[in-house]
Amino acid sequence: MRLLKGKKIAGKTLNDLKKALQKQKLKPGLAVILVGENKASKVYVGLKKKAAKAVGINFYLFKFKKFEKEAEVIKKIKELNEDKKINGMIVQLPLPDGFNTQKIINMINVKKDADGFHPVNLKVFLAGRSRVYPVFPKAIIKILEFSRVNLRNKQAIVVANSKIFGETMRVALRGKGIKADYILAGEIKKKTTQIMNADILITAIGKPGLIRGDIVKNGAVVIDGGITKIGRKVAGDIDFNSVKKKASYITPVPGGVGPVTIACLLENVYLLSKKSR
Repeated sequence: MRLLKGKKIAGKTLNDLKKALQKQKLKPGLAVILVGENKASKVYVGLKKKAAKAVGINFYLFKFKKFEKEAEVIKKIKELNEDKKINGMIVQLPLPDGFNTQKIINMINVKKDADGFHPVNLKVFLAGRSRVYPVFPKAIIKILEFSRVNLRNKQAIVVANSKIFGETMRVALRGKGIKADYILAGEIKKKTTQIMNADILITAIGKPGLIRGDIVKNGAVVIDGGITKIGRKVAGDIDFNSVKKKASYITPVPGGVGPVTIACLLENVYLLSKKSR
């Protein structure tokens, strides 16, 4: 078993990005909307700020209290849509109770949608015309490519919480010549055989230790995209100790998909800034 360390993969991506920005004399701007006092969200935003500063991307943080009105958040997004300093924008999730997440994301200008999950951009991506590559699937593909495993004609299964993410991940994988399908978290017991036949297993559920080694194929590449805070620690969807005995490659949690996702976000900001020129 070999660890696919996200920090190493992210480091190379960020280094290449820094060189590209310097060569092209670009100084893009990333705006982040943070609502509420979620401790994990604050940590993630801090990591994004640190990485942005390291590569030469201007970082703008706009904070709102959880009791502020949704209309105020939307007003700020509309202002940022018109701000030429801002090339990419994200809303840090999850939002507090009472906020309509999809409505708020829909307010982002599709040309500044750095996460790539605006419904218009998703529709284009799912149709095979990538305007903005969704960040999370992009990170997973980057990790798979870094493993140097021959991906063509491999069978992948994505265990997801939503159909839209499962479908997005399936399109991303098939674009790399991988035979891919997805199942929802509630279907695991019914579709254990599909998981056991997967050469590549990807999870994004948020339920600690849900996938154990007894349903993982020998030699599988396992990408754990789940993260749940338990006290001061974080845990993934994979029961690491049992799965590592079966997997050929596996991502750790923390330090796996997370750092690569941040690098891919900044890469998207760079690409959006090029398009805006």
